[in-house]
Amino acid sequence: MSRAADRADERPTLIPGALAAQEAGVAPATIRKWVQLGRLKPAGRAGRAQLFRLEDVFAAERAARGPNRDPRRPGEPWAAGTR
Repeated sequence: MSRAADRADERPTLIPGALAAQEAGVAPATIRKWVQLGRLKPAGRAGRAQLFRLEDVFAAERAARGPNRDPRRPGEPWAAGTR
């Protein structure tokens, strides 16, 4: 494999905000709000569009959800071992 191909494999895949929102299960406005609040940073740009690393989007989603939320039951607090 060439050096250029090696470097291409090391770069993270960047996706636009609308696709990031879809993957994280939130509205595109939520992605924009997280950026505005400093909870998520764009990793790049394509013209005017902000691009994000999917790992960063998932981390912001987990942080917004909080530690006491079960993703299987939105809006319902839970604690490990109480069910």
